[in-house]
Amino acid sequence: MYPKVYVYLERIQENAKFLKSLCDDSGVEMVGVTKVVCGEPTIARALKESGIEILGDSRIQNIKKMRNSGIKGPFMLLRIPMISELDDVANYVDYTLVSDLEITKRLGNVSSKFNKRSKVIYMIDVGDLREGVWFEKAVSEISNAMTIEGIDIVGIGTNLGCFGGVIPDKTNMGRLVKIKEELQRETGRSLKIISGGNTAALPLIEKGSLPKGINQFRLGEAIICGTDATNNRNVPGTRQDTIILEAEIVELKEKPSVPFGNIGYDAFGRKPTFEDKGNRMKGILAVGEQDVDPTCMHPLDDDIEILHASSDHTIVDLTESKVRYKVGDKIRFRLGYSSVLRAFTSPYVEKVIL
Repeated sequence: MYPKVYVYLERIQENAKFLKSLCDDSGVEMVGVTKVVCGEPTIARALKESGIEILGDSRIQNIKKMRNSGIKGPFMLLRIPMISELDDVANYVDYTLVSDLEITKRLGNVSSKFNKRSKVIYMIDVGDLREGVWFEKAVSEISNAMTIEGIDIVGIGTNLGCFGGVIPDKTNMGRLVKIKEELQRETGRSLKIISGGNTAALPLIEKGSLPKGINQFRLGEAIICGTDATNNRNVPGTRQDTIILEAEIVELKEKPSVPFGNIGYDAFGRKPTFEDKGNRMKGILAVGEQDVDPTCMHPLDDDIEILHASSDHTIVDLTESKVRYKVGDKIRFRLGYSSVLRAFTSPYVEKVIL
């Protein structure tokens, strides 16, 4: 069945081992994040075999899937838990990221009900404006959270880049270290973990400018894709040919490069623009926005241009290609992060683990 994605496990393991070594040299524990591949157990197992101890995912369903496939964890739940899933969180998760006192109290109650204690990392917003207590109020709120029964606050953390696009730097990361020190002074409690970053924070390690005390990164994109979307780069020392999409040509015709008629908006509310290049040889692929993000597809044939996509079709310009394609032929693409995410989420894309 097409489209297909081919997952090259050894290449992913190369990335994982390289990045783990990079983090180890800076005293940083690397959590391997599996959310982009929907917690695929084969990939998760490959990460564990690469020396990664903790696996992180945003969906409790993925963590349950990995546990039920025989992967023992430990597991970290990256998305702030919903009240409706706290029973599963208490029973399946080893580390939980939290940012709200009410949810933290409820998690403590549920954990106590099962005669358990949940390990918690309290998230702090240092500027990106996604999850976390605002950094100026962090000491007060987290001090209160430390009194909640049924949980152990083992650290603090932050997320940067994913919402506001804020790039991690010495200033915003340094805030975490100062907050940890103040919390320890005020409460007399030790905090072992400062979970300071994701793939976007890797340049701080590469440049030797990571503030002392940041001792955990949560990495997914860099391992699986070898890319860093926030900093718009490939991560040095990693491979980007880890996951390859293959899509089939269902139509091949010479057509004008500009549509006829008044142009409105496409199916996704975007107004397309076109450059008049005369007639071009165009192929339609049986893959669309429901399966991939066409802006994060990179043809292995460098002479192919992706023009546009709708829900179920992607249109490519084959005019300059040296290959004489025909209907039924397959075209291969290297995938960026958002395309990998959609492809693994889509039931219409076959996954082939190599």
